[in-house]
Amino acid sequence: ELGLVITGTLPVFNLTKEQNGKINQLILGVMGVDVSLEDIKKLTPRFTLCPNGYYFAIDPNGYVLLHPNLQPKQIGVGIPKVILRKRRPNVQNPKSQEPVTLDFLDAELENDIKVEIRKKMIDGESGEKTFETLVKSQDERYIDKGNRTYTWTAVNGTDYSLALVLPSYSFYYIKAKIEEPITQARCKYYEDSETLKLDHFDEAGYTFIAPREYCNDVKKSENNTEFLLNFNEFIDRNTPSSPSCNTDMVIRVLLDAGFTNELAQNYWSKLSLDGVVAQFVVTDGGITRVFPKRAGEDWLENAETYEVSFYKRSLDNDNYIFTAPYYNKSGANSYETGIMVSKAVEITINGKLLKPAVVGIKIDATSWMENFTKTTIKSLCNSEICGCERNSMHVDCVILDDGGFLLMSNRDEYTQQIGRFFGEIDPGLMRNLINMSLYAFNKSYDYQSVCDPEEEPKQGSGLRSAYVPTITDILHLGWWASAAAWSILQQLFLSLTFPRFLEAADMEDDDFGAALPKTSCITEQTQYFFENDDKSFSGIVDCINCSRLYHAEKISNTNLVFIISDSQLLCRSCDPKPLMQAEKPDEGPNPCEMVKQPRYRKGPDVCFDEAKQEDSADCGGVSGLSPSLWSMVGIQLVLLWLLSGSRHCQL
Repeated sequence: ELGLVITGTLPVFNLTKEQNGKINQLILGVMGVDVSLEDIKKLTPRFTLCPNGYYFAIDPNGYVLLHPNLQPKQIGVGIPKVILRKRRPNVQNPKSQEPVTLDFLDAELENDIKVEIRKKMIDGESGEKTFETLVKSQDERYIDKGNRTYTWTAVNGTDYSLALVLPSYSFYYIKAKIEEPITQARCKYYEDSETLKLDHFDEAGYTFIAPREYCNDVKKSENNTEFLLNFNEFIDRNTPSSPSCNTDMVIRVLLDAGFTNELAQNYWSKLSLDGVVAQFVVTDGGITRVFPKRAGEDWLENAETYEVSFYKRSLDNDNYIFTAPYYNKSGANSYETGIMVSKAVEITINGKLLKPAVVGIKIDATSWMENFTKTTIKSLCNSEICGCERNSMHVDCVILDDGGFLLMSNRDEYTQQIGRFFGEIDPGLMRNLINMSLYAFNKSYDYQSVCDPEEEPKQGSGLRSAYVPTITDILHLGWWASAAAWSILQQLFLSLTFPRFLEAADMEDDDFGAALPKTSCITEQTQYFFENDDKSFSGIVDCINCSRLYHAEKISNTNLVFIISDSQLLCRSCDPKPLMQAEKPDEGPNPCEMVKQPRYRKGPDVCFDEAKQEDSADCGGVSGLSPSLWSMVGIQLVLLWLLSGSRHCQL
């Protein structure tokens, strides 16, 4: 299967010139070629652009041909099959991909500068622009502010333009070289590759390797253990400079394996940190090392480091990034996996900034809460409020991240909801934090979503596609002929395709619901982020017959905010309607509003047009053909005979 493709087309025509000087041009057809997007991606240097660097291409209408956010819709196309008296659907085909038409301004978070860049690319201009923009995280829960440099130009011989997007720390990348003698080099790479073997995990930590195409002879696998075995087996028999290998990628991953192994054995193994579940390092070369081994066995992040959300966020931020675990509404305690804290490693070489890795820890949420409450409680206190006491009846203490997700609380009932959006826990307080400009939010639409089909009402509904003929149609002989022909064709098609269709019983409700495939839909996404750099915020949550005081303070060098407020238990009359952050189906933007600000699009500059001397006498001659009435009647009789004959059976 090709998957998503780019189709290039070109008209093919024949030019002739008669003796009298007349010129004719006959269109013979259209020539085209399909190029798989996956094949194009293989030709581009993805792993030298850093995780937050990428390229994209757009056509004259502003639609993206290439973009990391251009994803195919996974839509099932199972067709119900008839089995005895029940029709049960086949298993949905997960490889079915519906082509997506996505505008550049919908693939990214729109701003005025991107509108200008899009117009210049459509016009075939070249240019470069560096600016600050909002960036949606890989898991689409957060928004970060990052500087990006856009460089674009038109592609010769085509009507589309290509652009490269890089953050400032991606202008340069680390490229390892083989400068030692072959014997020493083999020893070095052998030592590094040994740390990737399973029997070294106890001392070096559990190791993941990104499933990349390091060598043609190394079979890729999504199973980390299997891929490590394949990779180590190849390295044991070959050198990184093997003709079948991407030498730069192999050397880089082996060097990262060696560096991370030294970090684990010389530093992590000698530390004893209370409340720390795991220590980890993620590298640009594709290595993820988690210490100790037991923590790596529960590691749920993607082995491909370029697709890890916390890793990409850490590169765009100078602070320590706390990442909330995913809240599980089924009741499972998501906080038990730990709260992730990460920070990018910065290296400056000759004035050039590089960020080759991200290091971090996972902390135990319960231990963190206990230590925090002990620190805030005043000693020898006789008043009602002595700090953030556990399950206090007077004050609520919470810590939120920059996305508004709960990370810590002094209330046990809140602790069970770590990772949940705070607007669903305390809607009144969250709305005030937004009104006080602590948080801002951005709404966008995802046009590539796939949703479950809506169930039709069981009563009071009819066939939407039924056609009711008018009196004029009934009195018209042509209508009767076409209606009869269409009816016969339908029955013939069903009898040939589903021989037992007419004998099948009614489908049960469960079977019908399962038979419906996924459908394309639009969803609305909302992400929250810190609006400004102010540190302190205070206010009052006014309710019907009570009010709550609160104070919020951003924690330095982190993406966290600490909030202390009057307990929610003391003021139950506030608006209980939750403030939702989760993605939800939507009808999309108002088309009437979009018409007021239409997006710039451009038609082709060169058209295949009629020549002035062209002899057009024969053009449109086919439109004069009309079928004979007797031939139409004869065809219908033959079809009727075939249909009636196919239903005869021998007794």
